[in-house]
Amino acid sequence: MPPIVEQIKNHPKDSPAPPDSAVVGHAEAGSSANTRRAYAADWKHFSAWCRRQGLPIMPPDPAVVALYIRACASGSSNSAGARGGKPNTVSTIERRLSALSSSYSQASLPLDRSAPAIASVLADIRSTRAAPPRQKEAVLPEELVAMIETLERGTLRGLRDRAMLLIGFAGGLRRSDITGLDLGRDQTHDGRGWIEISDKGMLVTLRGKTGWREVEIGRGSSEATCPVAAVNAWIRFARLAKGPLFRRVTGRGKEVGPGRLNDQEVARLVKKTALAAGVRGDLSETERGAKFAAHSLRAGSAA
Repeated sequence: MPPIVEQIKNHPKDSPAPPDSAVVGHAEAGSSANTRRAYAADWKHFSAWCRRQGLPIMPPDPAVVALYIRACASGSSNSAGARGGKPNTVSTIERRLSALSSSYSQASLPLDRSAPAIASVLADIRSTRAAPPRQKEAVLPEELVAMIETLERGTLRGLRDRAMLLIGFAGGLRRSDITGLDLGRDQTHDGRGWIEISDKGMLVTLRGKTGWREVEIGRGSSEATCPVAAVNAWIRFARLAKGPLFRRVTGRGKEVGPGRLNDQEVARLVKKTALAAGVRGDLSETERGAKFAAHSLRAGSAA
């Protein structure tokens, strides 16, 4: 038997483990409903694993917790206790560790998360299991034209989506930048910026983490792909005068709502049009869906 397991097996059990609900109950105050449910499930999972392994739940022991999170990472912490289960992601393991720490703390039995036993195992899990960030595929100018061609002509939704794709690409804007725009300065409480259209083009003023910045967008050589013309057409046909620039199209595509469009819609738009246009046809539909998002517009403008 490995020394660490023998040490845990012989851990004093003078402090009886309270019922699961008693520990989790202490952690409920001040937490959101979703967090409470997740923490309750995590504590139940940990308690069941300890019982199967014959390990003490109380008092909190970093060595026990270290073995538990390693089992989560290997996929051997499932109900059957067998190897071959689905390994937990790093984020799930970190949430479970937070759940244990919170539950123990609320029961006045703090868990030392910085203990070497836990810290070393967690560091090893992060280094070996953390997935690298997915790089989004850049949209090239000719691909953007093909994506725009998939939009329905002569409709409010088509006009809006065309304007969002073109202004996002031309200005290298984030999806939150696009949907956060207003038609003018200080028109809404949740706006992230505004536009000013002139004969030469369009000036986009944006509020960022480090302050305000301005992005100049010139008029295109072709009306069909000019971002300024596209935004003008959307404003005119949607009959917008004030407030959010990009809004939901309702009433079977015949009406424009007053509320701001959610920035997730920009990501969906890029994915949908990229798939419809056959961009990167060498990839499967699933692979293309994963590679294209709103960031593809920013990446493409810098390419």
